[in-house]
Amino acid sequence: MPASPAPKSVPPVRTPDESIDALHRIILASLEDDQAIETVSIPLSGKSTIADYMVVTSGRSTRQVASMAAKLAERVKAETGRPARIEGLPTADWVLLDAGDIIVHLFRPEVRSFYNLERMWAFGDAPAVAGPVHEPFED
Repeated sequence: MPASPAPKSVPPVRTPDESIDALHRIILASLEDDQAIETVSIPLSGKSTIADYMVVTSGRSTRQVASMAAKLAERVKAETGRPARIEGLPTADWVLLDAGDIIVHLFRPEVRSFYNLERMWAFGDAPAVAGPVHEPFED
């Protein structure tokens, strides 16, 4: 008698919250692997319908910001099957990555400090930018 075919593996059924939490972990792990600076995750549930989380982070240079964004988009696609949309990659001062339930803002530190998204979402102030302090000109 021929052997019966092996049962197909069925992926576990995830609730929407589990899928969002898994995506959140993937994003935070990718940013940590790429040595992102001052990563902040802001829960948006109850504040906005645009996403469940907004992640704000910085890279040391435009090259690092662009690299982090490209790798993050690849990792989200590979692990979830969902493509992430990217805006701002050519200049890489501020790159926005929309992964559906989670929006990621990747900044150079100076640009992040200027826009201060954390404060806009009532999460506190953006991290201080290290570097020289310029005094105002006196006449």
